[in-house]
Amino acid sequence: MDNDLYAGTRQGSAHRRALATEAVHAGRDDLAGLGLHAPPIDLSTTYPSYDSRAEAARIDAFAADGTVDDGPPVYARLGNPTVGRFETALARLEGTESAVAFASGMAALTAVLLVRSGAGLRHVVAVRPLYGCSDHLLTAGALGTEVTWVDPAGIADAIRPDTGLVMVESPANPTLAELDLRAVAHACGTVPLLADNTFATPVLQRPVEHGARLVLHSATKFLGGHGDVMGGVVACDEEFARQLRQVRFATGGVLHPLAGYLLLRGLATLPVRVKAASATAAELARRLSVDPRVARVHYPRIGGAMVAFESAGDPHEVIRAVRLITPAVSLGSVDSLIQHPASISHRIVDATDRRSAGVSDRLLRLSVGLEDVEDLWADLDAALGEPVGVTGHTAGAGLRVPE
Repeated sequence: MDNDLYAGTRQGSAHRRALATEAVHAGRDDLAGLGLHAPPIDLSTTYPSYDSRAEAARIDAFAADGTVDDGPPVYARLGNPTVGRFETALARLEGTESAVAFASGMAALTAVLLVRSGAGLRHVVAVRPLYGCSDHLLTAGALGTEVTWVDPAGIADAIRPDTGLVMVESPANPTLAELDLRAVAHACGTVPLLADNTFATPVLQRPVEHGARLVLHSATKFLGGHGDVMGGVVACDEEFARQLRQVRFATGGVLHPLAGYLLLRGLATLPVRVKAASATAAELARRLSVDPRVARVHYPRIGGAMVAFESAGDPHEVIRAVRLITPAVSLGSVDSLIQHPASISHRIVDATDRRSAGVSDRLLRLSVGLEDVEDLWADLDAALGEPVGVTGHTAGAGLRVPE
């Protein structure tokens, strides 16, 4: 895939803009005409209107099918102009008609499940591993859903008349396992495929180009990129977006305008950050793969800023020993983070299910930031400690330095 070309068009022009250009300008195209350079932050919770008849008609349209016109805002739970800019930009980057933002990635996933269950389609087919809380939400059935866990080859056979969704994550959290999204989408038939694209971002892949209908992001991660904003977003067609907006209005899982502003700002540097961090991550993965203190390295063929590795020694001691790298949950920030999934992000998943999905008790997940590669390696080298006896050292498949 050519990561530098976006398939959308500029209004009034057939020129196709590069992804890096879209990242900077999408959601901001009207600013010069408004006499502005930076996007404004609209913090209003409500808006004045002297035409209550017109407002009633707009509310009726929204209640009927989620339609939101271009008129003035009504109430913050219906929509916010600053958040709308972020939604426009993310949709452009993912190549979808629309995007709907939420207070968190989990709120976004919850809204998708509520839309499908509201249509009587409560069954979900899913492939492990997924982010631990996504796994737990599906398994617990808290939203009235029922999940069937399958290998990718078993998707088609698992689909039932009441199946409303197929959910996958590629590269997966935390093992970085990759799926053939086109093959998965084919197996789904008419059932919508939801692909969690948090790890890859639209810089490395756009799932809709491979047949996914819904693209989920924990915007807290790479889209924000600085560890200071929480949000979630679903990129999709406008028909599904209207249903998501109705659920968001009813449940109140709205994204705060300041968060919308920060996420829009984060998108401007997304391609630069992802490419720089990916080059460093690939080099760290290469060094780890030949280090006798590491039993196995997982790094996706698609590239990216995430590295997973299984320590030959005690992984908890590695966490304890890092100094430059921050031992913390989350990922996608400009600074590097490391965590032990079996203890934190995937602790809520049943231990047997966790291990069968490849999340071993020795696995460490490293989110590579923008620090110098030699400084990061010096920290890892010291944290890994002295070599221990290892008999089963195996380098991860597909290690490469992205172009």
